[in-house]
Amino acid sequence: MKDGTNSSWLQDLPGQLQVLRHRHLLRTRRQVAPLQDARITVDGQPMLQFCSNDYLGLAQHPALIEAARAAAQEFGVGAGGSPMVSGHSTANAELEAALAAYVQLPRALYFYAGFATNASVIPALVGAGDTIFSDALNHASLIDGCRLSRASIQRFAHADLSALEQLLATCPSRRKLVVSDAVFSMDGDVANIPALLALCERYDALLMLDDAHGFGILGPQGRGSLAAARLTGANASPRVLYMGTLSKAAGVAGGFVAGSEDLIEWLLQTTRSYTFATAAPALLARALQASVQILEQGDSLRAQLQARIAQLRTGLQPLLARTGWQLLPSDTPIQALIIGDNAQALQCMDVLHQRGLWVPAIRPPTVPAGTARLRIALSAAHTESDVAVLLNALEEMPRVTPASEAQ
Repeated sequence: MKDGTNSSWLQDLPGQLQVLRHRHLLRTRRQVAPLQDARITVDGQPMLQFCSNDYLGLAQHPALIEAARAAAQEFGVGAGGSPMVSGHSTANAELEAALAAYVQLPRALYFYAGFATNASVIPALVGAGDTIFSDALNHASLIDGCRLSRASIQRFAHADLSALEQLLATCPSRRKLVVSDAVFSMDGDVANIPALLALCERYDALLMLDDAHGFGILGPQGRGSLAAARLTGANASPRVLYMGTLSKAAGVAGGFVAGSEDLIEWLLQTTRSYTFATAAPALLARALQASVQILEQGDSLRAQLQARIAQLRTGLQPLLARTGWQLLPSDTPIQALIIGDNAQALQCMDVLHQRGLWVPAIRPPTVPAGTARLRIALSAAHTESDVAVLLNALEEMPRVTPASEAQ
């Protein structure tokens, strides 16, 4: 291969990066370290953060830290092999049993990462000749899993059950999989799970729900979106695969799926990342066992979180009236303040940053074009005064030109 041909695309990278910079789509990593409660340092600067998915403030909980410390002394810090070889420790097995009991489903399978769970489970469920029906706002990990499966992918408009039914009704595939976030990560709305399941039952499809942002938060005792829909325990359906992330409300890391005995056994036997990737260390499993116990008894933490959500939504009303910005409907910790224009969203983020507040500006392709936003993530670790500080900073923000005037 000629040198010119081999290097041309590399030579073009500076120009492509400049395009991202011009469109206000260039991302910057920050170095962070925890301080106390909802405070962190960002590149050495103390900040009050509204960006973490640690919704119940468990990432620094003493019980989780002690469980990990004790497990490190007992098991060491690495698993040493895949779960199918030597990495499935007694701690990992105990965690799977605890997770299944908590979400009230027959069996659970624990993975080292939430993204890898979605990206690898879907190809184990369907393949070439099958069809996936995917909500247009599904998380990137679900989208990647769909693509890796080599199944036909039918996207339906966000939460449009009529469109989904039309697609299901005309699909000739023997195996059909409906994939949806349970709580959508950028908007904060909750899927209509009973209606999704009813369609799957009518058209003989499997339903996979990604409850990354509902696990530990929604439903009785925080058992998740499926429990909130009263579809666990005696009401559990064998055609539902429930996925939960352990890096958000649970405060640690990893992911899991739960469902019927046969479905989970199939995934154990056929999911490539489970077979070929090194298992999560036992110290994380022990920390997660401590987390599950706190989640089950964490109604007071969830009440604190709901109080902060109500405070923020009420307090933002004058700002919305003044600016024309939009606050998407959400009863979850994810509160999306739509600004519209990429540059204006970044400007708002910068103004807040100067006030010691870290609120991320989310832009395309993470969200649709024209819907750049401040994604405000609330936590039980936030106090009433913390949210008041944010509200005051937003209210005192200099006027930002509306997107319609900037065009």
